[in-house]
Amino acid sequence: MEKYNKVVDLKNFKPKNTSPNESELRIQLAAAYRIFNYLKWDYLIYGHITVRVPGPEKHFLINPFGLRYDEVTASNLVKIDINGKIVEPSDYPVNPAGFIIHSAIHAAREDAHCVMHTHTVAGMAAAALKDPIKNIDFSGMMFTNRIAFHDFEGVTVREEECERLANNLNNKDVMILRNHGLLSVGSTIAHAFIRMHNLERACEVQLKTRAIDDKIIDVSDNIAKAHADEIENSDNGNLAFQALTRLMDKIDPSYRE
Repeated sequence: MEKYNKVVDLKNFKPKNTSPNESELRIQLAAAYRIFNYLKWDYLIYGHITVRVPGPEKHFLINPFGLRYDEVTASNLVKIDINGKIVEPSDYPVNPAGFIIHSAIHAAREDAHCVMHTHTVAGMAAAALKDPIKNIDFSGMMFTNRIAFHDFEGVTVREEECERLANNLNNKDVMILRNHGLLSVGSTIAHAFIRMHNLERACEVQLKTRAIDDKIIDVSDNIAKAHADEIENSDNGNLAFQALTRLMDKIDPSYRE
């Protein structure tokens, strides 16, 4: 326990894996799938978290199609190209249709090394609202003027929609897919995760608060924007992701295999 009993200098904190290799990325991504399962963000065998592998080939790691999130391990993650085609031997297939949204973002955003997409109850409920995130809570105000939106066009399987989706995301790092769900991107798995966590939490709080028949306190745009800037510039998610990874090690370290 001694190694955890340290005072961490957040201002000068640097992540351990500033440039993780493929083996390290596999462990981090497998941990992310287990964390999603623990937080109940998974959706049966559907949905994906993807991460780009270092190198000029633009290859990506994705979950094996047919496995639950709690069955994903570092070794059974599948390596694919930008078109969703498997590029190394694997015992498992992938869902090319499920990768379409991810491929559009990865192709359009060089900095989007990790893409996360969820179909949680709170996320889908908020995505059905015309004005889903208002300046009324700590998490929601993190995203003042920082949320992209994409209108629902049915199951995303058409290339022309992918172009519209990428254009709608533009330079933002989180997106609400209207009538669908949530999406986040990051230069690291940890950064994409903390953005998704904050957006999921915002959706939960918004729905509960706005369901109460009482007056709601609105925060001014100026304060909300300052709050959003401060959070974005201070929290890259590394400490939180490492903490949850340690929890996954306690619960079931088999994801590392």
